Amino acid sequence: MTTLLIVGATGLVGGRAMTLARADPRITRIIAPTRRALPAEERVTNPRLDDLIAGAGGEEWRADGAICALGTTRAAAGSAAAFRAVDYELVLLIARRLRDARVGRFALVSSLGADPRSPFLYTRTKGEVEEAIGALAFPSLTILRPGFLDGERAESRPVQRAVRNVLNFASPLLPRVARVSPVTNVARHLIEAAVAGEPGKHVIGAGQLAEGGS
Repeated sequence: MTTLLIVGATGLVGGRAMTLARADPRITRIIAPTRRALPAEERVTNPRLDDLIAGAGGEEWRADGAICALGTTRAAAGSAAAFRAVDYELVLLIARRLRDARVGRFALVSSLGADPRSPFLYTRTKGEVEEAIGALAFPSLTILRPGFLDGERAESRPVQRAVRNVLNFASPLLPRVARVSPVTNVARHLIEAAVAGEPGKHVIGAGQLAEGGS
C-alpha cells in the first residue's frame, strides 16, 4: 500500500496523474499540495503548497513515492527570472524537501532536449534542474523527457496547440522522438515510477513516451 505525493496536481500532466492515482488500487493515500484548494475527497490530503515550502506541516512531505509535474514557460511567467524561479528554484526546493523526508522514489517531468549546456533558456533550465536533483541521490529517480504534450491546458496556448495539431497530423511520417507525447502515457510512466520504480536513475525519452496512445 502506497502513499503518493503529487506536486503540480492542477496542471495538465499532474491532473492526469491524479486521475490515474485515484483508480490505482496500490495507492491508499494521495498527498496533493496546491496553491488553490481542491474539492475534498476521500484518500486525498490537500495541504497548501506555500505552507509546506515554508516548512510548516513537514510530516506531509512523507510519502513512499513522489511526482513533480510542476512547470511553466517564460511567456506565462513573464520573464526569464520568473520562469527560472519556478522551473529550477522551486522544483529543486521541492526535491530537497522530499529527500529530507526520506521519500524513496521520485519521478520528475522534464523536457525533450533538456541539457545544462543548451543555448536555450527552457532546455538549459530543465537540464540544470535534472543535474541538481540527480545529485540529491534519491534511491530511485525517474526523469521523463516528453515532447509536445497531447492534451488541453486550462490556459490558452494557441501556438502550442497549432504545433501539436501539425505534429499529430504528421506523426506517421516522423521519428518517434519528434512525435507528440500523449499525456496519459506520461502520467502512467510517472505513476509506475513513483509506486514501483527500480533503484537507480532512469531517463524515459519522448520516443518511448510516444508509444501507445492517449
